[in-house]
Amino acid sequence: MTRVEQFVRERQYLQNATPRTIESYLYCLQFLPNETPTQEDLSGMVLGMREKGRKETGCNIVIRTVNAYMHWNSGKEGRCGPGCNHPKAKKLKEAQTIMPTFTQGQIEAFIRYKPCTSFDKRLHLLTLLLLDTGCRISEALALRVSDVDLDNLLVKLDGKGRKQRLVPFSMELRAHLFRTIKGTQSETLLFATTKGTAMLKSNTLRYIKALCRDLGFEPPVRTLHSFRHTFAVNYLRRGGSTFHLQRSLGHSTLEMTRRYANLNTEDLQAVHPRISLLRPDWMK
Repeated sequence: MTRVEQFVRERQYLQNATPRTIESYLYCLQFLPNETPTQEDLSGMVLGMREKGRKETGCNIVIRTVNAYMHWNSGKEGRCGPGCNHPKAKKLKEAQTIMPTFTQGQIEAFIRYKPCTSFDKRLHLLTLLLLDTGCRISEALALRVSDVDLDNLLVKLDGKGRKQRLVPFSMELRAHLFRTIKGTQSETLLFATTKGTAMLKSNTLRYIKALCRDLGFEPPVRTLHSFRHTFAVNYLRRGGSTFHLQRSLGHSTLEMTRRYANLNTEDLQAVHPRISLLRPDWMK
């Protein structure tokens, strides 16, 4: 068994990494030039990825996995820190871009939409759930009826790294959920296909893009994740704290949550008159 295979095996069986994480490990570690690369080898690995057109974000995904392997391969215990002298690839600086969100008018279009068929009603419910809870599309598509607590307005989500969390939802969403799940068995998938299987993310993306166009607007880039961005921005815009938002989104670090706090120029303009040091009442 190679060292790479041993690393992945330990992550799978000792740290209970999810199948999706294991798949990511196997993909990223393909970029290793050898099992015991030098600092120069790692620099060459990153240069090779960049020369082939891989973006900074994609490179950093590989770099994080490779550095985790390098730390494990060095025999060090605990987290990698300043005391580690094993070779490691330096992360690339990523461009700070504004994450796409739905406009207020587009949000209202989703809410006002009147679906006719049972399929359209499920799709409409999915869009409302994403807007109301900020959950990941993978979390939404894995939901079962038993995960929805209508009495306490809570939904149980299975997040990344097998981490479950309870997220509140609104009275308005409860009405839609109740109409959908009444008389349905508890283990039934909330967003199942006609065969009772889970909807595929690729198909869901296609359906929601079509719905956006039916509602009169072009879907934003990263359409499915835009629901999550929209929830986060409006959560902060309405006075919610970053710490509460971190819990709702299921982020392990606050730094990740801050990336979603991309309030637009109008938000900053609205706040500035209240905090400006040049306001006349500051001199009273």
